[in-house]
Amino acid sequence: MYKYIIAAAVVCLAFSPIQKGKQFPELSGETLEGKNISLPNDTKGKKTLLAMAYGVKAEESLNSWYQPAYDKFIAKLGMFDKGYDVNLYFIPMYVGLKQTAYEASLKDLKKSNRKDLFPYILFYKGEIEPYETALKMNDKSQTYIFVLDEKGQIIYYTSGMYSDKKMEEIEELLN
Repeated sequence: MYKYIIAAAVVCLAFSPIQKGKQFPELSGETLEGKNISLPNDTKGKKTLLAMAYGVKAEESLNSWYQPAYDKFIAKLGMFDKGYDVNLYFIPMYVGLKQTAYEASLKDLKKSNRKDLFPYILFYKGEIEPYETALKMNDKSQTYIFVLDEKGQIIYYTSGMYSDKKMEEIEELLN
């Protein structure tokens, strides 16, 4: 009987959602401008929105976040712009065999006409395991979205394609 209770507790813990208030694990990367950024250290003092993806199938999902998040939180769209004071990073993660494509992808994207996005795309090259474990990033076909508070603690988590509902939830936290 106790074996079943313990087994059920272990299963529940393994599949539990990200805990609010949990410190975001350290992640270092390079922007398309060549600037090295260390999360969450370099973002402390400001709320931060992160969109992370590490699988080829997650590329479409990550791309779905670029324009709406940039328009909402970074671009100055006119006199009614709310003027969010937030860090924003889109993080393509080059892990495993995909690490060999890191330099070529970085070079190709630097040729892009979307230079306005360069400061907000943070390339990560390294191991995925620390993030799979700490952030429950177990499905490489998903994009993982995190909002961090001013201290680098997770205050919101979702995954998948962009949706207006998700953006509204994020916007409420950043207001």
